[in-house]
Amino acid sequence: MAHSSGTPTALSGRLVTDTGIIDGVLRWDGSRIVGAGTGGADAPAERLPEGFLVLPGLIDLHCHGAGGGDFTSGSDADIGAAAAHLHRSGTTTLLASTCSAPLEDLEAAFARLAAAADAGLVAGIHAEGPFLSRDRNGAHDPAFLLLPTQEDVARLVAAGRGHLASMTYAPELPGSDVLVYELVMHGVIPSIGHTDSSTEETTAALDLIAEELASTGFEGFSGRPTATHLFNAMPAIHHRSPGPVPLLLQRARAGEIAVELIADNVHLHPETVRMAFTIAGAENICLVSDSTAATGRTSGTYRLGRGEVVVMGDAAVLTSTGGLAGGAGSLLDVVRCTVGAGVGVADAVRSATSVPAAVLGLADEVGSLRSGLRADAVVVSPDLDLRGVLRAGTWVLPLDLD
Repeated sequence: MAHSSGTPTALSGRLVTDTGIIDGVLRWDGSRIVGAGTGGADAPAERLPEGFLVLPGLIDLHCHGAGGGDFTSGSDADIGAAAAHLHRSGTTTLLASTCSAPLEDLEAAFARLAAAADAGLVAGIHAEGPFLSRDRNGAHDPAFLLLPTQEDVARLVAAGRGHLASMTYAPELPGSDVLVYELVMHGVIPSIGHTDSSTEETTAALDLIAEELASTGFEGFSGRPTATHLFNAMPAIHHRSPGPVPLLLQRARAGEIAVELIADNVHLHPETVRMAFTIAGAENICLVSDSTAATGRTSGTYRLGRGEVVVMGDAAVLTSTGGLAGGAGSLLDVVRCTVGAGVGVADAVRSATSVPAAVLGLADEVGSLRSGLRADAVVVSPDLDLRGVLRAGTWVLPLDLD
């Protein structure tokens, strides 16, 4: 049974805030939070059951679709359905990720996704490829992978109509320096991933990104580059050939970058997740779902760009090879797995809210329960099961307190 006191505009209970978990009241008026804290506890508010939590709306920097809809190949209706599914799942802000495809396909996808961004369905576009390593292509079709050129990068930037937020690339590829320059000049965050780079190549790439960010006075986002799904589609750590992972963790620890983790117990072992949090710190990690059109489905075949995926347990796999092709769960599922790995609730939530908000340059709009921010909140049970989703002051998933 859902709550019985009408549609609330205030919730009283345990709030996960920037300073930790507190007993307090969250209030909103229209689409904005007007109070979040211990004050006003005597005023009317929907009291949550013992152990329930109110989280900020979750923010996913890496998701390819959901609910049957694929962001690369889907129609406007497919994109809308995928975004709506993710919103109802607790992800109130997201980047729509594309996978490697012919440039003309990506241009068409960017046009549709830019329209979705204009409509407020997504916060922007994340291009995963096509400038990726053939040796670490993962689910990306090698036929569509390219070496970066100024012309091709500029073509994609233009297609995004100002909504291209980040691009994953392999820094060891010839032409990657030009790619970094072009991205930074247009306010797009470079993200290192799907790479076979050495420690030395990764060092050079991070130094170049930092230099370009400093020289352009780039303020469109946080100024921090990212690493796309750390560990996945990268060389394993070897004591004589460490590859990019140790360096990326150290640079994250220093606050220079933020690293993505698909902490869903499929892409990463819980011990790996716990290690990453211990080394890098929650404030330098962005939890992501890497969701696909198969997310929210238990059977069936779904598109991933020009490929197809099916659900196998808790993962999406390619029908062509059986290889891992992304996540089958929501970002809230990832948060739950992260807590199960031994990370504290407040830290796991931080890595799925305020940290990605800062990467997107949206810390004054979303990512926290603070007055003035958009009224986005997720209500969960003591087991972190979803019980309600508020987005811009509207219950996109009605509150259920049973």
